[in-house]
Amino acid sequence: MTLNVHLLHLPTGWSAETLADLQSRLEQPVVITTGDTLPDPAEYHVLIAGRPSRAQLDASPNLRAVIVPFAGPPEETRRLLSEYPHLTLHNLHHNAIPTAEMALALLLSTARFIPLGDRLLRRGDWAARYDKPPEFVLHGQTALILGFGAIGQHVARLCQAFGMKVLTIRRNPETPLPAGLAADIFGPDQLHDLLPRADVLIVTLPLNTGTRGLIGPRELALLPPQALLVNIGRGDVVDEEALYEALRSRRLAGAGIDVWYRYPENEDDRSATFPSNYPLHELDNVVMSPHHGGAYGVPFTEARRLEDLARLLNAAARGEPIPNRFDLSAGY
Repeated sequence: MTLNVHLLHLPTGWSAETLADLQSRLEQPVVITTGDTLPDPAEYHVLIAGRPSRAQLDASPNLRAVIVPFAGPPEETRRLLSEYPHLTLHNLHHNAIPTAEMALALLLSTARFIPLGDRLLRRGDWAARYDKPPEFVLHGQTALILGFGAIGQHVARLCQAFGMKVLTIRRNPETPLPAGLAADIFGPDQLHDLLPRADVLIVTLPLNTGTRGLIGPRELALLPPQALLVNIGRGDVVDEEALYEALRSRRLAGAGIDVWYRYPENEDDRSATFPSNYPLHELDNVVMSPHHGGAYGVPFTEARRLEDLARLLNAAARGEPIPNRFDLSAGY
């Protein structure tokens, strides 16, 4: 049986050559149509779209699955799909490696105060060498990773390469570890027991009702003095005010942040929007990155996007369960 697929909107940067590349990766008969207008008749079984409308879903009688061609399905898409229980929602994990690398880049920059030293040395000031704040060597330290999906698992591999001990919290701690990965896995109910053991807290969690504000004043206070925090998940997983106060008071030695609380609402705002409602930008123990951990548009990442999308379509064409199913009830 031929699998019919409609790609509603071409991702930015995709071309006819990109579609040909995708088609060449497909092992089974798959017909791909593209365009903002749905084909008539609507015979497709899989819709590739980030933000399909209700009208589009209602006009798709043969539809079985929606694939969001990026990592995080938008909230409006998740809400809409929850009203169509016969449809499955899937996302891509193409950004796991670059996002994990961003976590380590932020961790190293924070641990060794690299941005501060860079700023001072550019004006001839060597204070970061002679009057330096307490630096942090990763080897032998303990990293607690919140969330152990594709990103969290690769973060664990990188931490291990630096000689760190890895603890992690995941929803299903009994799930076997991937081959070659060593970590101590715990359930969410053990968070407060683990925080005092963490020299580094790395947040990779998505945002949902269960994770919003998960790391608040109490949790930050449970970390050892002079611990570090890295957030590559979603900003609001960490309570904004509590984070600012912990950094301002130096109770938390430093933080590397790629995900935020405020974003530009339009193009004009891009050069005039601070990322927090608190003056985190005034603190020299914060390393700030403008939410580009996934390396969107980088050739490596875009090649991985094609690979992951082809993997999902090949499974569908073989009649197998489509990988990367998004759990609407859990929010990831």
